[in-house]
Amino acid sequence: MFRHQGKSRTLKHNLRIATVLSFVAGIVNVTGFLSFNQLTTNVTGHFALFISDVANFEFWKGTIYFLYIFSFLFGSFLSSILIEAFRAKKKLNVFVLPTIIESLILIVIALISNVTKIKYPDLIVCLLLFAMGLQNSYVTKISNTIVRTTHLTGLFTDLGIELSQLFFPKTHPKRDKIKATIKLRIYIICFFFLGGITGGYFYSVLGLKLNTLVLGAIILLISLFYDDLRYRLIRTNRKYKQRKKLRSFN
Repeated sequence: MFRHQGKSRTLKHNLRIATVLSFVAGIVNVTGFLSFNQLTTNVTGHFALFISDVANFEFWKGTIYFLYIFSFLFGSFLSSILIEAFRAKKKLNVFVLPTIIESLILIVIALISNVTKIKYPDLIVCLLLFAMGLQNSYVTKISNTIVRTTHLTGLFTDLGIELSQLFFPKTHPKRDKIKATIKLRIYIICFFFLGGITGGYFYSVLGLKLNTLVLGAIILLISLFYDDLRYRLIRTNRKYKQRKKLRSFN
């Protein structure tokens, strides 16, 4: 699900990565909100607050929201830079590095919360937004802009449009494709919701607080490991079959 790109990428690949990453985004969003009372997976609300502060000439107060927005942007930028820089190396899965960086950020934040009291919560919010910028960028690149997992506004808009298209088969004859896209959007929404529920449970009921972020990091790392292992097994199996065919011809 992390390797296939372009024409080789199927709905199944997109469904797999969408469920994993939207689940993680749900965990991060709820954990960030419960800890700092700030949204940590998108910048729509922060941009509105930034504009409000600027309009009221409270420039210094609005700086923090600008930093939130910039952190998400920089995460997206860095993810894309890393992907493009390593794309030429065919043997390397270019999406591994952004995913590992995201996982490390989540783990480091959890460790810091165990060692000391967080004196600069705004910095932690910036780091979470940076991590979500990384994630949103690489999943967008992997899926060729089909999958986005950190915010739902655009998803609900697209879902509403695609549902309406089912009522007009003459002007939208590719019903199977529309249904497949609807399925993908519903999966993302549902797993974002499940991630939020899980994050809230671990944070509040089990009392893990910011350690809940480790759960998100573990899910990401297991997904990477599973994807790489599966790829190697499929590749080994293909090589074995090719050798078997060559032996039979000889």
